[in-house]
Amino acid sequence: MSNTITSTNFNFPGQKAVYHGKVREVYTLENDVLVMVATDRLSAFDVVMPKGIPYKGQILNQIATKMMRDTEDLVPNWLTATPDPNVAVGEACDPFKVEMVIRGYLSGHAAREYKAGKRILCGVAMPEGMIENDKFPEPIITPATKAEAGDHDEDISREDILKRGIVSEADYLQLEDYTRKLFQRGTEIAASRGLILVDTKYEFGKTKDGKVILIDEIHTPDSSRYFYAEGYSERQAKGEAQKQLSKEFVRQWLIQNGFQGLEGQQVPFMSDEYIETVSERYIELYENITGEKFVKAETSNILDRIEANVTEYLKA
Repeated sequence: MSNTITSTNFNFPGQKAVYHGKVREVYTLENDVLVMVATDRLSAFDVVMPKGIPYKGQILNQIATKMMRDTEDLVPNWLTATPDPNVAVGEACDPFKVEMVIRGYLSGHAAREYKAGKRILCGVAMPEGMIENDKFPEPIITPATKAEAGDHDEDISREDILKRGIVSEADYLQLEDYTRKLFQRGTEIAASRGLILVDTKYEFGKTKDGKVILIDEIHTPDSSRYFYAEGYSERQAKGEAQKQLSKEFVRQWLIQNGFQGLEGQQVPFMSDEYIETVSERYIELYENITGEKFVKAETSNILDRIEANVTEYLKA
């Protein structure tokens, strides 16, 4: 198996602070510069799995970079440069404490809620008579509150966001507008690759001068769900599962092995062979989502490589 990054402890020039997220580690430098390192950690049901996935961080970082570039004409974003395959550098800002989840289809969490009999999700009505993976008449926005480390993100309605003062009304309207524009562009990009963008989430922040910008990742298999367009209608008509590109395959494997992140449950053992299959699926995701061949970065000493590349970039 290839080497993986499961933790980092860098000390970059001008470093002021570091935040260790579920799969990313964010270094804050002087002059409002952020260095975001995409690790190979895998999170599912808000739990970090015990083993890293080879090349996962590189895959997520490179997809996110490409998608940021492909949408920057619509929505301003935080990204400045990618000095290493696993690293993005950009502008620090104050993140909004909500994730803007948008769903074009009844899948994943929405489908599980629907099966449980719920017809309102985050204050938004879902039509009667739908089956899993049906397309919604119009995409629905179902926000989630940003969890503190170790906690689960929670569904929340637009009304509660405003009532609790989590986001001002003016800012929230901007977030909704940006979310719909990004999802439309993402849908068009996916269609050009023979894919359907099923659902995704976006995160935003506000710069010191008051500008709302897109942050974190965008249209990656960790933040988004994709179906193959070919055969979608036929599979729906037959009530068959959709062929999809996302980390849902990991969630389903965990569910089958008795784990959904609930209290008292243990993460099932992941063999090296299973980890390799997950890595291969992520590479498949990359190549289908971007339409480009994946080129594996050198992994003999990843941490030294990252430190050298970032330090050289900062000096320049």
